[in-house]
Amino acid sequence: ADVFAHYDGAFVGTCLKRDGKLDAPVDVERVVRFMAAARTARGEEAPMAFYLGIDIGTSASKGVLIDDRCNIVCQASCGHETDNPCDGWYQHDAEAVWWGDFCRLSRELVARSGVNAAQIGCVGLSALGCDCVPVDTECNALAPAILYGVDARSKPQIDELLSEYGSDRARELFGHDPCSSDIAPKILWFKENMPEVHERAAKFLTASSFLCAKLTGRFTVDRYLAEDFLPLYDRYTWKVDARECARFCRPDQMAEVMSATDIAGVITQRAAEATGLAAGTPVLVGTGDSGAEAISTGVFRPGDMMVQLGSTAYFIYLADHMVDDARLWPGTFIIPGTYGICAGTNTAGALTSWLRQELYRDAVEAEGHGGPDAYSVMAHDAADVASGADGLLCLPYFAGERTPLNDPEARGVFFGLTGRHTRAHMVRAALEGVAYTVASHVDIIEREHGLPIGRIMLVGGGTKNPVWMQTIADVCGREVSVAKVTVGACFGDAIMAALAGGAYASWDELAQVLGVAQTIEPDMAAHELYASRRHIFDELYARNRDLMHELV
Repeated sequence: ADVFAHYDGAFVGTCLKRDGKLDAPVDVERVVRFMAAARTARGEEAPMAFYLGIDIGTSASKGVLIDDRCNIVCQASCGHETDNPCDGWYQHDAEAVWWGDFCRLSRELVARSGVNAAQIGCVGLSALGCDCVPVDTECNALAPAILYGVDARSKPQIDELLSEYGSDRARELFGHDPCSSDIAPKILWFKENMPEVHERAAKFLTASSFLCAKLTGRFTVDRYLAEDFLPLYDRYTWKVDARECARFCRPDQMAEVMSATDIAGVITQRAAEATGLAAGTPVLVGTGDSGAEAISTGVFRPGDMMVQLGSTAYFIYLADHMVDDARLWPGTFIIPGTYGICAGTNTAGALTSWLRQELYRDAVEAEGHGGPDAYSVMAHDAADVASGADGLLCLPYFAGERTPLNDPEARGVFFGLTGRHTRAHMVRAALEGVAYTVASHVDIIEREHGLPIGRIMLVGGGTKNPVWMQTIADVCGREVSVAKVTVGACFGDAIMAALAGGAYASWDELAQVLGVAQTIEPDMAAHELYASRRHIFDELYARNRDLMHELV
């Protein structure tokens, strides 16, 4: 009873976590009722509503249900495959993956939590951004969804646009150098390669827009993700720019732009039957997974920076004004009055996953027979290797590279291999290679633009690897922190739903309930070593770029 009477954010799901151990399974519905009774006994009001957040990612989806104090009541996750039908193509079945995962998770969260679906005051959602799926008037997908910057199929269209517009005009229209993360070239790819689908499409949507339309019947996109559709929208009015749009699609094929925390509509009866949620429940417009993840960590104020270590790495730095840098993705942010410098690399966790599969098959097999997690084995091995990996460097461009290179034809490199290097050295070098890409973005923001970085919040699956977090702190030469709640973007979705649903009066009030769990200080001796080798990392790409392109 004391655990529940002093309930303060402990995870309650199918089991109770206490002191790092799993206690016996508990009746979740009884727990929820007990929590409400305990709060009443303390003179606190019982939660008037619960809030749901679901995020659809590249390889997995997550959902969370919170109460009106942002305490986690229940969470769930499920995995899915990413189709890679040919080199440079990455796609999802929007119906099976995006909508299928949403329905699966919403039903599981309602069932496991014991919360009546009618008690859910608002639904927040996010999904991988910068992707594109054509849909009909009922929001049925007409073709596989082209994923974000990892999909390089639109490179011919990008080259075509650069030739047509010229680099200066292209930067003016797109807000940066056109790249594989832009949605307009993807729409152009459909026009040139699947003209019948392009013509039939009622709308071209990104993933969060697809989910919102499935739930409410309304086609919307938030301003944060509308940046990815430039130049199809006017950046100042957020109306469709009919003249520029005509090059890519009909103006009526574009969604309506709103704010991420606006209520797009309510759950329809049809969606209620599919999701297990109550018809009439308000639904947010939603946003991209990275923006929601930044929100989940309390990255609310200018000077805050998020580094998301997922399959890829994604960066969001908040400023109080628009920043112009064609190498990156500047634009508006979710919170009114804030602007974001966004950026992203193509490999982070995807690289460690490749190393796990190719070099640690024995650990993977042992894991399958009850042994330790293969990733923890890799982290342990990397910890035994000194900073600098005994002279081994890794360019982590195993799927091309986004910012700041914007080169889909970049290739991965292990440089400096000798007979004394082991697979542990390769893991260490890979972690350091991703850390160098983090440092390159920090340098652009701080040194080139003179913008102060108040704090760096690390999020994502990479935070489970203490060696990686320490390496990022060491390479950057500055402290990095991990949020108190590390569930991810779905938690950001849920707390935005709580804000929109009236549980909090403002972003500042919401910020008070979020905190930091851990801060990692840099080892400055290691930082000096990394700084001395930084030029080698940078020049490896510059000197070999042309040769990389010859391999394509």
